This record gives sequence, structure tokens and C-alpha cells, in this order.
Amino acid sequence: MIWRIRGRDHELSRRGWIMGILNATPDSFSDGGRFLSPEEAIAHGLEMIADGADLIDVGGESTRPGSLVVPEGEELRRVIPVIRGLHGKTLLSIDTTKAAVAEAALEAGADIVNDVSGLRGDPAMAGVVSKSGAGVVIMHMQGNPQTMQQNPRYDDVIAEIGDFFRQAMQRAVECGIDPMSIALDPGIGFGKTPEHNRRLLAGLSSFLEFQRPLLIGVSRKSFLGWIAGTQVPEERFWPGVSLTSLCRERGAAIFRVHEVKPHREALRMTEAILGGA
Repeated sequence: MIWRIRGRDHELSRRGWIMGILNATPDSFSDGGRFLSPEEAIAHGLEMIADGADLIDVGGESTRPGSLVVPEGEELRRVIPVIRGLHGKTLLSIDTTKAAVAEAALEAGADIVNDVSGLRGDPAMAGVVSKSGAGVVIMHMQGNPQTMQQNPRYDDVIAEIGDFFRQAMQRAVECGIDPMSIALDPGIGFGKTPEHNRRLLAGLSSFLEFQRPLLIGVSRKSFLGWIAGTQVPEERFWPGVSLTSLCRERGAAIFRVHEVKPHREALRMTEAILGGA
């Protein structure tokens, strides 16, 4: 399982990656405002790297349900100093739907574009990715952050997301994006009910047919509380760790998390067991 990023091939079959979440936002659902200044954000990024993060995902606009769109200039103000401050320390991802933000972040040192709109938002985004040779995460979302949890419906959630991935990959390749640079994210919690999320995770191996790295982001999300019986984001941490292990066993390769060290330990333990099977 190869992920090509800026011309370099990274092999993820035997060793998955932990992606540390770095929200430079005032309103993200569990850590909004904690790392709003560049200095605080950079310090937290360095802490996650020390804990074993393989890459850091920097975002300047919350995508929690009902969140508001952030003006381009404000988003740039939040993320570019952080990316410059962490450049050279590890791989960096820019979490944005705006092509101009992605382009500026890539110029500042980012390596990957994590686009929750799945390249369906800004029409210029695919060109930015293609021109730069960056890695790209194509995520599925029903609706947008403002509307996505307003009664999401699927006839068959796995089949419909599979169809989306097939079409999105075709569009990306037609725009000049190297298919080896693509990773796929089923978008847990983005336009899905807790039952949709459960079905997706149970059937995760269905998406291995695309032969692209699968990214899973479940850290602290509300559906964990639906199962575990808590609505406090920090108390959803151990259920999320358990899913890192389960999803690795089912083929996922990249795990987007808030707490790096325990997820990394769960990932390495799972891989040790699977490698010895």
C-alpha cells in the first residue's frame, strides 16, 4: 500500500501512520481555542511529534456540525505561521476546502491536502493538488458542515460511499492527480447517524478494493459517546483507541487522532500481532 507524497513513495502495508490533529481554531468541537495562537499550536505540534505522530494535520476552520465558514484571509492567518513553524519536523497536512489556502500552505511547507469536501467544493482544488504533487485525502461527506447532520439518509451506506470514491478518484485522475497520491476517508460523523458510522466501521474492508490507503478519523466523536454512554469528548478517548486497533485489523492505514501516544501504542501492538499471524 503506497502513498505517493511530493514524489516520494511511503509504504503503509506493514506500518500504519498516526496523524495528529492540530486545530488552530476557536470553535472545534473538543479542543477549540486551546491552540489558537501560533506559539501554542506549534508547541502542541512538537509535543505530538515527540509522542510519535507520523504527520500533523493543521486546520484553521472547524468542520463540526453547524460550524460557520471562516473567511479565507482569517484561515490563512491561523494556519500559515503554524505550518512554517513545523516545516521540516515531520510531514504536514493542511485541512481545508479552499484552494487558495491549500496552495499557500503547500508553499509554506505542507505536503498533503486533507479536503473534507472530497474535491467537490472549490473547483480549483484539484489543480492545486495536481500541480504540487501533494498527497491528497478525499473524504466523503453528505451535505456540508452546516447541514450534514440534518437527517442524513442512505439506502446502503457502504455501497453509496464506495460509488462516491469510485467517481471521485476518476475525477481526480482526469484533473491530472496521480492516483498513487490519493488516500480515502469514509468521513465518520460527516453526514452520518451513529448507526451509519457503526455500519461503515463494521464493513470497512469493503473499501480495500480501491487499493488506496484508508484514513479513519473517529477521535472523540459523538458516536463514540452514543455507544459508550458519555457525552464528554475527553471521555470518548479509550473507545477511540480500541477502534484504532480494530480498524487497522480491517485494513485502515492512517488514523487521525487527538491523543497520539496511546493510539500509536495500540497501532503498533496490533501490527505486531498481525505480522506474526
